[in-house]
Amino acid sequence: MSRFKKMLPLAFLFLGLFVVFGPQNVSAVGLLSPDNTSLLPGISLEVGATDDPQSVVATLQVLFLISLITLAPSLLVLLTGFTRIIIVMAFTRQATATQQMPPNQVLVGIAIFLTLFIMAPQFSAISRNAIDPLGAGEIDLPTAIAEAWEPIEEFMTRQLSNSSGLNAVTLFSDLAGETLVMNEPIPPRILIPAFILNELSMAFLMGFIIYLPFIVIDMVVASVLMSMGMMMLPPAMISMPFKVMVFILSGGWGFVIENMLKTFQ
Repeated sequence: MSRFKKMLPLAFLFLGLFVVFGPQNVSAVGLLSPDNTSLLPGISLEVGATDDPQSVVATLQVLFLISLITLAPSLLVLLTGFTRIIIVMAFTRQATATQQMPPNQVLVGIAIFLTLFIMAPQFSAISRNAIDPLGAGEIDLPTAIAEAWEPIEEFMTRQLSNSSGLNAVTLFSDLAGETLVMNEPIPPRILIPAFILNELSMAFLMGFIIYLPFIVIDMVVASVLMSMGMMMLPPAMISMPFKVMVFILSGGWGFVIENMLKTFQ
């Protein structure tokens, strides 16, 4: 209520300016010409017939490209290694019991740059085979999309070479009712969900491995506190500094990032 009272003088000030520079004095601020004709720009949308089908195709291609740009963040998250990286980083933060340190913004920023590092060969191939020829007019948009899909498809297929990836491909191929042929490209409707499921499985497996040494520290601290009769003291309060110390002395962040990046090779 006090905040509302503080805003009342400002509201009256804007009301007074509107009265002084209201519709009757609009010409004084340059919105109307002396003969009261509007100088504001007009906006109109028209849909008409055309005899040139190519113009319609070009318009639809522009709309499709704009829609694709709006989906770019989702594509960056789901079709790259971003999912695995951000989940592993979040598991590492929770295992060290540092609450919100590092903050979410820092983790997302680290995950983005690590994703760019991992996907650099694919992005270079997309730029070389799709974006540059499309800008030079050497290929059309459907061909550019097909060329851009090939490096991403190769990356996702390579990540599905482990047991969890093969199980994910089998699962979605059975659900789709399709039979995959050996040495043939996996259809996108099967490849994409199988890749996402495999990324989740790999990330949670790595998170479990990261948690193990910190669980040992919690058990040791809890046993020591119980043997000293200090059962009312929360073990997490005592174990957290030891977790941070062990994590730093062992080069934890470098170890986690190095071994996580090796899983993409």
